[in-house]
Amino acid sequence: KVRRAPQSTADPVPERKRTAPLNPANIIRRIFSGVSRRSLRDRVIHLLALRNYKKPELIVRLQRDGLQQKDADCLGEILQEVASLNAKDNSFSLKEHFFPDIQKDWPGYSERDRQVLELILSRKAASSPNATSTRHLPSPGPSGQGAPSR
Repeated sequence: KVRRAPQSTADPVPERKRTAPLNPANIIRRIFSGVSRRSLRDRVIHLLALRNYKKPELIVRLQRDGLQQKDADCLGEILQEVASLNAKDNSFSLKEHFFPDIQKDWPGYSERDRQVLELILSRKAASSPNATSTRHLPSPGPSGQGAPSR
């Protein structure tokens, strides 16, 4: 007798789409492909906007985005410019004056990152002495700064 290969049964739900299993590495590459074209300075600023990083953590995180060795060599210089070092735990935090420049739609941000950023920015706006509500106050008159007190 000749054995025949079993005939495949028809899909009970023929309209169902068959997709290949998702490869997380491909998803990450797709998400960060837009980020890898941005300057290292911008990438560092947008990462530090979300949380503080120690330098080794930051390097690992940037390597996932495709950090090149030539870029890694100037990371210290960029950190001096855009971040403050916390001596207690050797972590870097974004300097306050960079927060207004943060792009909420940064291509490397996940939906959760955007929510975290929104919370951070709203807290900073509420606690900032230069919040928009105080910017429109009239300038102090002659009794203001520099005038002799009476």
